[in-house]
Amino acid sequence: MGQWKYTSSLTPLCAAGLAVCSVLSGLTLVPSHSLAQSAQLRATDRAATPASASASESGDNAGAQPQEPASPLEPVDAAPRQAPSADRQPISADLPPSDETTGAILDEDMLRLNTREAPLDLRSNRRLEPNLATEETPGIPIGTFVLRPTVTQSINTETQRDGGTKETRAFLETDMLATLTSDWALHQLVVTTQGAWQQNVSGEGEEQPEFRIGGDLRLDLPEDTTARILGGYRFYREDTDDPNAIQNADKQSDVQEFTAGGSIERDFGILRGRTGIDVTRTLYSDATLSDGTTVSLSDRNQTSGTLRGRIGYELSPALVPFIEANIGKTHYDDTVDRAGYRRSGQSYGAIAGVEVDMGEKLRGEIGLGYETATFDDDRLADIDTAVVDVRLLWSPLRGTDVDFGIQTSIQPSTNAGDSGYVSHALTTAVTHQLRDNLVGTFLGGITLRDYPSGISDETVYTTSAGLTWNINRYLDLTSTLGYELTSRKTGTDSQQWRAGVGLKLKR
Repeated sequence: MGQWKYTSSLTPLCAAGLAVCSVLSGLTLVPSHSLAQSAQLRATDRAATPASASASESGDNAGAQPQEPASPLEPVDAAPRQAPSADRQPISADLPPSDETTGAILDEDMLRLNTREAPLDLRSNRRLEPNLATEETPGIPIGTFVLRPTVTQSINTETQRDGGTKETRAFLETDMLATLTSDWALHQLVVTTQGAWQQNVSGEGEEQPEFRIGGDLRLDLPEDTTARILGGYRFYREDTDDPNAIQNADKQSDVQEFTAGGSIERDFGILRGRTGIDVTRTLYSDATLSDGTTVSLSDRNQTSGTLRGRIGYELSPALVPFIEANIGKTHYDDTVDRAGYRRSGQSYGAIAGVEVDMGEKLRGEIGLGYETATFDDDRLADIDTAVVDVRLLWSPLRGTDVDFGIQTSIQPSTNAGDSGYVSHALTTAVTHQLRDNLVGTFLGGITLRDYPSGISDETVYTTSAGLTWNINRYLDLTSTLGYELTSRKTGTDSQQWRAGVGLKLKR
């Protein structure tokens, strides 16, 4: 008997394959949907957590039963969930960075449990005492100015020997120095007044009064331009060692000088330009001889003026080479002097040098040049000379200052037949702070007066030393000792000794 045969197209092998594919597809689709539902649920829970926490704290849901967590396959109803309130502050992670937030990097000691302990012998920094030698007095305010007066009262002794003549005197001297400085935001005015008055107590000798006052007005103009206006007055008695002094006079001539001038300076980048003019009016009084007669010196009254210009090139702020030229004119009130000479004339000069500014360590200028002077009288020989002009302020070490100078100039003469002489002056001033309240000063100088004829040449040597003890800010005790020697090529030499002690009052 014949058997029935299975003729269906779905074989067992095919059925098994379809079953496996169905299972794999289900496993693939169901986790993806579950993960999506879980992610949505976690996001919704995070958004609702602040609200639910707030509600829990308020006690509104104290009696509510906890709900069963939703199945991953069930749709999540997000409607009851509340979004964060608009007025609620965002969490700190969402805040933008702020410049006012500090402390992100803590100090090393704040992170340590065993912090460092200070040494047992640690001492606080000692406050420095004020330096009375260099501290400036506060002064006296007068409107927009500050006045700083200084008065020194001293007792002195002086011995002067000229050939076989010797004079000794003791005298009181009152010195006055006052500076008036403006306190303006722009421009500056400085007025300096200085004077000395002497009164003989015993002995013989000529008194040497002196007074001077000068003003310096600085105008700060636009475009790196500075203008200065100068003016001054000086009164002094001619020194007996002056080559133009009257020999054997009981009282030398009183000299008055009136000065005025102005200058303007401007920076053109690396170039600097300056031009200026100075005018001086000099008047001489009569000299008194030992017999009481007077000698008129009005033939020495004169007016002189100088016009100068300078151009500098700034290699660096510390070094500025320059060249300078000047032209001058001297006019005497009397056409001829008492000896019959016409001494009015002209002068010309040029100098090249360098300005140095290295701060407090070294500053000043050095120059070399040439100068000549001519006279209206043909009998008076022209004077020409090489010029050395040096002025340096040097501080080799703290508390020590050195002021060094060399100056060459042409000076007039009143001797018959002499047109004048060339003065070569070297000066040095050393100031050293021995203690906080004790300052020592040393002065030295040599002046060579070179006449064209060479017969009347003179050399003057000066030296002095002094101590200043700063008792307090307003009071100093001073002492000085000085010596001067005038050596003449023809004639007798002269010497002078001077010593004194005094008190200086400052304000």
